[in-house]
Amino acid sequence: MRSSAGFFLCSLLLLTAHCTQAADPEVQPDPKTPCANWMGGAPGYPGHNGVPGRDGKDGRDGLKGEKGEEGIQGPKGDQGETGIPGSEGPRGFPGQPGQKGEKGEGSFVHRSAFSVGLTERAPHPNVPIRFTKIFYNEQNHYDATTGKFVCSISGTYYFAYHLTVYLSDVKVSLYKKDKAVIFTYDQFQKNNVDQASGSVLLHLNSGDEVWLQVYGDGENNGVYADNINDSTFMGFLLYPDLDVH
Repeated sequence: MRSSAGFFLCSLLLLTAHCTQAADPEVQPDPKTPCANWMGGAPGYPGHNGVPGRDGKDGRDGLKGEKGEEGIQGPKGDQGETGIPGSEGPRGFPGQPGQKGEKGEGSFVHRSAFSVGLTERAPHPNVPIRFTKIFYNEQNHYDATTGKFVCSISGTYYFAYHLTVYLSDVKVSLYKKDKAVIFTYDQFQKNNVDQASGSVLLHLNSGDEVWLQVYGDGENNGVYADNINDSTFMGFLLYPDLDVH
């Protein structure tokens, strides 16, 4: 028994020395030799996948690319709501004057006016005084042959007269449709020239006549006119009747 144990121990020492020499760091053992697989275990199982790593930092921007081709124009959108008016801008410079326009009609389309004077002395009483010196009678509404103003436009009129008195007293009346409306009397003073005047507003209808005449007998017809003294009669339309015109 001692011989067998000694023999086994000797064999083990020899085998260890032989394997130690074979493990020289410069000489790799053959993986197929018995010493390479001596004390080697069975292959292990593959491990699990590791956890994904963190995202890396963004890289630097590259160079700017070339401009692409223009795309097709899209359809017109709906009109938006009106915005709030902006603040007023600065006032501009005055523009050049425009061309002169054509003459328009006046605001008062209806016109009627006359102004006349006396040319003869001592007119006859109880008949219209004929004022034949025409200062203004553009519409011909005053008839110098009869001494009467004939209304053509219904409305409100203003009449006035200024008479020179000489040689005798004067008493005159302004008539409308054969009826005296106002009277004016002036007493003559010897060696003097006096004035008699009067005025009135009247409403006239188309066709009405207005005139001035000496009232009474022939002793009151001192209405006078010469080269340096005038006796005048005038009238004009203030405004027409709105319901007619």
